[in-house]
Amino acid sequence: MENPWHERFGSSKYVYGEEPNSFIKEKADRLENAKTIVAFAEGEGRNAVYLAKKGHQVTAYDYALNGLKKTEALAERFGVHVNTKQKDLIKDPVPIETFDAAIMVFGHFSKGVQKAVFDKLFGAVKPGGIIMMEVYSEAQLKYGTGGPKTTDMLYDPADLLQWVKEYEVLHFFYGEQERVEGELHTGVGHVIQVIVKK
Repeated sequence: MENPWHERFGSSKYVYGEEPNSFIKEKADRLENAKTIVAFAEGEGRNAVYLAKKGHQVTAYDYALNGLKKTEALAERFGVHVNTKQKDLIKDPVPIETFDAAIMVFGHFSKGVQKAVFDKLFGAVKPGGIIMMEVYSEAQLKYGTGGPKTTDMLYDPADLLQWVKEYEVLHFFYGEQERVEGELHTGVGHVIQVIVKK
């Protein structure tokens, strides 16, 4: 089975850079009481390694084996450990109410499965835990600074508001943000940010 992400992460270069996503870095204090964190669609591990460096026990899920190998290499370079697991987040089950927090940064999924992945992200966290995500909005198509080239793989803020309304929303942002993340996310883009307490 072809896996374009596996191919994308096949080079030695970290295509999204080695620094954490700015939103995760800015809001990391929201996670300070989370001993265990799961990172969905974590790619090459930049956010997982950052959180491990801050003392969290981090598990990274990704579909691409090359991404997980690079996560392990990055963690080793910084002298931390990240537990990596290959998962197809559309089809594979994830543990229920196991982690203190969950993050997802630019998890690109088609509209038909976005809610299912979102439900797994929320389901993985214990009651009282924190969920943080930053994704590209549908408006990102006009910016051309990264992300999918089709609306079907981008997010509608109305959908996300609907999905989080039963939880305690600590932060919700829809608008422009500058991102300098390797060669594939660079420049001003249009994002949706969510922080929710379960």
